[in-house]
Formats: sequence, C-alpha cells, structure tokens
Amino acid sequence: LARLNRGRLKPAARSGIMDTKRICPDKEKKQMKLFHLSDLHIGARLFGRDLLADQSYVFDQIIAYAAQEQPDAIVIAGDLYDKAIPSAEAVETFDRLISGLTQAAPQAEIMIISGNHDSAPRLNVFRSVLQPHKIHMIGLPPQTPDEAIEQVTLRDAYGDVHFYLLPFVKPSMVKAIVGTEENGNNLSYDDTLHRLIGREAIDPAARNVLVSHQFYLPVGASADSIERMDSEIVTVGNIDSVRGDVLERFDYAALGHIHKPMRVGGDRFRYCGTPLACSVSEAGQQKGVVLVELGEKGSVATSVLPLTPLHEVRILRGTLTEVLAQACADYVTVILTDRVDLDVIDMQDRLRTAFPNLLEIRRETLRRAAYQAQSVDAAALDPFALCSSFLSDLDVDEQALLRDVINTVQEVQA
Repeated sequence: LARLNRGRLKPAARSGIMDTKRICPDKEKKQMKLFHLSDLHIGARLFGRDLLADQSYVFDQIIAYAAQEQPDAIVIAGDLYDKAIPSAEAVETFDRLISGLTQAAPQAEIMIISGNHDSAPRLNVFRSVLQPHKIHMIGLPPQTPDEAIEQVTLRDAYGDVHFYLLPFVKPSMVKAIVGTEENGNNLSYDDTLHRLIGREAIDPAARNVLVSHQFYLPVGASADSIERMDSEIVTVGNIDSVRGDVLERFDYAALGHIHKPMRVGGDRFRYCGTPLACSVSEAGQQKGVVLVELGEKGSVATSVLPLTPLHEVRILRGTLTEVLAQACADYVTVILTDRVDLDVIDMQDRLRTAFPNLLEIRRETLRRAAYQAQSVDAAALDPFALCSSFLSDLDVDEQALLRDVINTVQEVQA
C-alpha cells in the first residue's frame, strides 16, 4: 500500500500544491493561528508503568484548547508513537485524539509528520486519501528527484502561508536526491538537510512554516551543550545534528525530536517538547502546546498553553522520615539521604504505601572514597595490601569482605 500510495503522489508532487490551498474563515478579523505539538510517544512506559491513561488525560486538554482557540492549523512534528509497531490501544488513543481535534476545530488543517520512533511507510499509507479531509499525514520525505517536500498552503488576509512538511530524514533515505560524498558514502545529516531544503523554491515574500523532526542546533552551539532527556534516542557522537542556519528561510519552524521545550532561534524556531513527561529527567518541566499567531510577513507571536498531567513526575530527596511526609500519588523517584542503615524490607513497604506510583528508590552513597595520588610498589604488596592502600578506613567486616573477594578471584584464576 505504501508503494502504491507513493506512486499515486509522484505526478502531483509539485503540481498538487494548489489542491490544498484553502481560505481561512474570518481572516479579515484575526491572525492565522496554529498549534504546535510533537513527540506524543503514545504507548510509552515509565519504569514499566502504562501511560495511556495519563496521555489521554493530557490529550483531552489539547482538544479543549482547540475548541477554545479554534486554530486554523494543528501541526504534530513527529513521534506519534513510542514504537514503530504500536499496540492496538496506542492506535485507538491516537484515533481519539485526531477525532477529538477534528470535532473541536472542524476548520483546522491537521498536519502530521513521522518521527524517528514511527514507522514512516505505515504513516504514509492513505496519505492521498486523507488530504481532502484536511488531514495531512506524511510518513516519507521525497523519494525521487522530481518530488518536492510536501506542501500545504493556507490563505488569510495577508496572503498565503506555505507549510513544508518534512518527516524524519536519514541521509540514506534521500541519497538519490541529495547525492553522496566523492567516495560514495552517504552525506552527513547536516549536509543532507541543507541540500534537501535548499532545493525547494521557497518564496521569500510569502510566509513559510517548516514542520520537521530533526536535531537542529542553535547557531553557534555545539551538540554536547544541548541537554538531552533520558527518553530521547541520542546518536553516538551526535552525528545527527544539523546547523540551525538552514531554518532561516522560514518564518516559523515547528520542530520535534527534543523532549525538553527549547528554542533554536528566538521564538520563531523552537521545540515544543513532549506534552507529557516520558522520563524522570523531565521532572519539573512545564509542558504545553505552543500557540503561534502569524500576522503579516515578519510578524510571529508565540505563547504556551499549559498542560496539567494526571500524575506529576517528581524527584524527592531527603531522609526516609522527610520523604514519607510528602506522600502522594505522583510518579516519584526517591533519593534517600539517611546516614544510618535502614531495614530494607520495611523501608520499601513504607515507601510503596506512601507512594502507590513509586518509580524507584535510590540511596546516596554513605561514604565516598577519598582518592589521592599515591605511589606504591605494587610488586612488593600482596593483593589484599594493595587494595587496602587505595581504600581507607576499612572496618573489620569490610576487610573480611575484601579478603573473600580476593580469595574468590584467585581461586578462579587458579
């Protein structure tokens, strides 16, 4: 079906743009509004806990905001699901979200791209069937040199607004379009995105919006300086990073991939972040929907519509007594600072009673090793003495444990 669908789209890749041009109602009285969402990660689990109820709770708020604000466009910048093959329950949850949005804001164009967690071919199925119903679900980037990035055009009192819908791209996916290095290897992510976007005939006089799911860097920033969340997939060496200067051709860039809300270039190029915390590293973050209002060329205003989770993700640090005093139903990571031994079974039972959604229990190190530069004659010391020279203040029980470990290792080696 995916191959058939792409085949149908090829002849209209550029000429079909006008088919999606629509005039926004009442545009003489207000600016064009759009909602910016991304990284829904429907079906994600937090320490094994099912988050579908939490996600549905947040999605209901998004639907309510759509009914209140009546946006002209709703963009979801990738990672609809947490897995390439989502569960039936995850698909049903996504269906309820889209159905709710279409009912709450029937005039809105809904624009969706795939992210690196999604199955691009699966999202691309029925692409041409959904477009007449104001739903643009784009799973695949251009596949051949004669195809362009999918474009949807809306019109208001100030003229056209062109939306460029670019799903997650790997260099290997578009090498037939952007080419390869001299030695035949794939281009870098940075070169690939610059070439792919650079080939588009973007009208500088019109208002242009990019919807993309990539790792864009603020101009002048290094990939290592960007705080990444535990729920993100981080490539070795950050090879997927792309310089943010490629976004300068657009009036607004609705970005997905980074789970923490982040600006790449002022308010115009930004990641909205996940609508719900997907990891403990996101504890304390205020999640929300970015509301973008486009006026005349050069006029872009943004604000955040806050989302309240069913359960907060929290990190509680303190002694057992201090932590137990904060009992709640939130998703909690507990870090105990007690300097005395605790009854492990009793401690766990008491914490699980106080926190029915307890995620994990951590203990701060009771004693930190005092590492100092030392010069020892290793050959002159037996293994026990050598280890003891690096570990200070061992008590009788710890010395016995160390001897047992050394003896076990020596037995194995023998």
